Amino acid sequence: MSILVLADLHEGELAAATAHVVAAAQQIGGDIDVLIAGEGVQAAADAAARLEGVSRVRLADHSVYAHQLAEPLSALIVALADDYTHILSSASTTGKNVLPRVAALKDVSQISEVLAIDSADTFKRPIYAGNAIATVKSDDALKVMTVRTTAFDAVNESGSAAIETVDTVVENAQSQFVKEELAQSDRPELGGARIVISGGRGMGNGDNFKLLDGIADKLGAAVGASRAAVDAGFVPNDMQVGQTGKIVAPDLYIAVGISGAIQHLAGMKDSKVIVAINKDDEAPIFQVADYGLVGDLFELLPELESKL
Repeated sequence: MSILVLADLHEGELAAATAHVVAAAQQIGGDIDVLIAGEGVQAAADAAARLEGVSRVRLADHSVYAHQLAEPLSALIVALADDYTHILSSASTTGKNVLPRVAALKDVSQISEVLAIDSADTFKRPIYAGNAIATVKSDDALKVMTVRTTAFDAVNESGSAAIETVDTVVENAQSQFVKEELAQSDRPELGGARIVISGGRGMGNGDNFKLLDGIADKLGAAVGASRAAVDAGFVPNDMQVGQTGKIVAPDLYIAVGISGAIQHLAGMKDSKVIVAINKDDEAPIFQVADYGLVGDLFELLPELESKL
């Protein structure tokens, strides 16, 4: 068996998610190649070569791949696909954008959000917002899969794989990059933070989210939000944690004023320690919390910050 892992890149650098996808690939077994596609991404290729278990890094460095648009990137992967039995990526924005197109072009099914490997053709994935786990067996000759990175521990950086240049340059007349707007923050990136503190509709309004900032600063935490808070306009949608937001699994997750709707729980219930603060002692969030504090968050948050 041979596996191709599509690397996640962030501003030209290798994203941490890739090490988690390689860990999933190791559980399948076989040779593992990592595809680095972008422009000016030699440093990312060098970083990928250091990942344990990687046999080869395939480097496609060209302006057509600069922004990892789905159309050229999927065409590139299809050109390489005959060498592989499995194609994996993280269930990130890039993976969810590119791999469905790859699967369609190869006329195979895609398996989404894989969180466990049973064998080379059998996998587990969540359904019903994570309330049930489906075991899926694929008879396709080529398995195309996105991986939920929070379910796999990252491999270390003890490898020394060879780097091979891919000369394939595809044409892209279907799409063009217009612009991107990046949220700037001194705090850790939400998807990879070790500590996350999130607010929900119980925060009352967007200004009250400042109550979370002091605690986040002292803990070195990222700040998130429930969908209800985002839909109410309290905070921007890039802060949303949940099934349709970001999936997180930090060492510590603090949920403040969040009732615990299924959609939100699906995005954070794999956190190692969950702390819930809510005035409703029957809120569903307490069913998954390791520690619960029932009370008025407007009194408890300033006290918590002072204790810290």
